[in-house]
Amino acid sequence: MSTDTNLRVIIIGAGRMGADHVERLTRRIAGAEVAAVVDIDLARAQRAAELAPSIVAASDIDQVVNREDVDAVVLATPGFLHEEALLQLLERDLPILCEKPLTPDSGSSWKIVEAEQRKGRKQIQVGFMRRFDADYQHLRGLFESGELGQPLMLHCAHRNPDTPPGFTNEMLIHDSVVHEFDAIRFLTGEEIKSVQVRLGRCTRHAPAGQHDPQHVLIETESGVLADVEIFVNAQFGYQVTTEAVFEKGIVNIGGDTGPYARTAGRWGGKVAQSFIDRFGAAFDAEVKSWVDAAKRGEIHGPTAWDGYAAAACCEAGVAAQKNGERVAVCLRPKPEMYR
Repeated sequence: MSTDTNLRVIIIGAGRMGADHVERLTRRIAGAEVAAVVDIDLARAQRAAELAPSIVAASDIDQVVNREDVDAVVLATPGFLHEEALLQLLERDLPILCEKPLTPDSGSSWKIVEAEQRKGRKQIQVGFMRRFDADYQHLRGLFESGELGQPLMLHCAHRNPDTPPGFTNEMLIHDSVVHEFDAIRFLTGEEIKSVQVRLGRCTRHAPAGQHDPQHVLIETESGVLADVEIFVNAQFGYQVTTEAVFEKGIVNIGGDTGPYARTAGRWGGKVAQSFIDRFGAAFDAEVKSWVDAAKRGEIHGPTAWDGYAAAACCEAGVAAQKNGERVAVCLRPKPEMYR
C-alpha cells in the first residue's frame, strides 16, 4: 500500500491492552487509524470505539475481518484465544501485531510457525515491547559492537507492586519472566538452552497458591549466565532492571528515572507504578515501527519464531518451578525463513 495512506487497523480485544492500543493509534501514532474494535463483550468494544466516530464496534471477528478497507490487525485478546484467531488471520493475508504470548504453549506456537511458513512470508510480529525501549536498544548495541568485550553474565529484576486475583504460580513465568526470556534472547542474539527455578522465603503478601519471589537461573547457548529475580508482590512499585557484566565493563539499565530531588531533609525520586508508566514510550515505538513496516509489506520486530521460542522457555520454566532442577529448553530446528 502507499506509504502516504493511513493503515486501517482492526483491534481484536478491548481489554486493558486493546483499549490502550485504540487510544495509541487514534491519538499518538501517525500513519494509521482504527477501523474497528472487536470484543466478545460488545459494550466494552463500544466504549473503546468512542475515541473516533469512524470506528466500528463488533462482537465477532467475522463481522469485520473481511472488509475491503481493512489493512492490518492488532490481536490483544487473552493468549489462550490466539491460536484460532491467528490461523484465521493468516489466511486473510493481513499483517498482525500479536500481543504476547504468541500462544500459551510451544505446540500450538509451532502450528502458527508452520502456518506462516506455508504462506511463504512473515506476517506476525509478537508484542515484546522491551526490544523497542531505548535502554534495551542501547544495551543490545554494546552486545553487538564488542566494545566492552564478551558478555559474561546478566542480572535481571522484574518487580510488580501486586498481582490481580487469580494470578497463579505458573503465571510468574508465563506472564512476567517471559519478557526476560525474550530480552535475554534479544540482547545476546542466542537461544536459551536451560532454565532452573529456586524458591526461597515467600512474602506474606503473596496470595494462597503463589510462591513469591522466585529466582530464575538461565543459560544461553554460548554459556552466558543470567539470573532473574521475579517479585510480583513487591508493594513499592513497578521496576524492571538489567545489569550486564562484560569483560571490560558493567552496564546497568532500567534504574529509577525522572527528577531526583533533595528537599525538606529528604532525597529521592519516584518509582513507576505500572508497566505502562515504565514502557509507555516503548509501546509507542513498537506500534509505530509495526505500522511503518506493514505499509511496506514487511514485519520489523519479534517474529512468530521468537514467540515460539519464548513459549518453549516458559514450558521449561514451569517444569523447573515444580522440580527445582535444571530443565533443558526444547526447540525444533529454526526454519530458514526466520534466520
